[in-house]
Amino acid sequence: MVFLKLGGSLITDKRRAYALRRERLDALAQAIAAARRVRPEQRLLLGHGSGSFGHWAARESGFRPDLPADALVRAAAQVWLAARRLNHEVVAALHRAGVPALAFPPSAAAYWENGRLVWPLTALQRALDVGFVPVVYGDVVLGKGDAPRAAIASTEALFAALAPPLRPRRILVAGVEAGVWADYPQRQRLIAEVTPQNAARVARGLHGAAGADVTGGMAGKVAHLLRIVSAQPEIEAYIFDGRAAETVQAALLGRPTGTRIAAEGAPGRV
Repeated sequence: MVFLKLGGSLITDKRRAYALRRERLDALAQAIAAARRVRPEQRLLLGHGSGSFGHWAARESGFRPDLPADALVRAAAQVWLAARRLNHEVVAALHRAGVPALAFPPSAAAYWENGRLVWPLTALQRALDVGFVPVVYGDVVLGKGDAPRAAIASTEALFAALAPPLRPRRILVAGVEAGVWADYPQRQRLIAEVTPQNAARVARGLHGAAGADVTGGMAGKVAHLLRIVSAQPEIEAYIFDGRAAETVQAALLGRPTGTRIAAEGAPGRV
């Protein structure tokens, strides 16, 4: 079982509103299909960011979880529509490449409760069992009880909710950075590994992400992945540059690059 995220910065131009990188998306879909031909037994959960779709819609609509009810509903609907538009493009590209992708919109299944994201698993698990590649994505998720009425869930937050029951061996996060930089934006010192033991020192060098992003940028990604590997030390995660589609294919075949995020002492896997 592998989780793969195609970052919003990878498949869209986050500096421009609603700007899809179509050729790159098609190349990535082909790389995923090629990896599946080599390892047909590998189960894959695919996620993608909302990039210049959901994040720009959040900016344009003024979305905030604490908006008055009517304004919140209008803004959340605008963000939902933008995220869904991008998801349609991703799933269509996968189908063109021959990948049996099936979209699982978080807004239709997940909810916030007591500060955490909950996702009942029955339908998604069944899709995996019969051979589909479920596709999840950054989306608006409604709250239950004392939770915010609506808040945006990043793909990493979705992975954190799904990792305990699905137990992936590896979580791969493909973006446009070579990994986690100690000196962003100068990009001279790449961090080889992040663990709970060096996380505080690493965090001092993180400054979010370029372009519109309402889910925490690089710091948010690292924090979510650290929580996952701390709770499940058998999992390792990688943040890496996916602009060359062959690096995504190699990562799916057990040759990931970039920054490794793991519990201290966790063995590397091939």
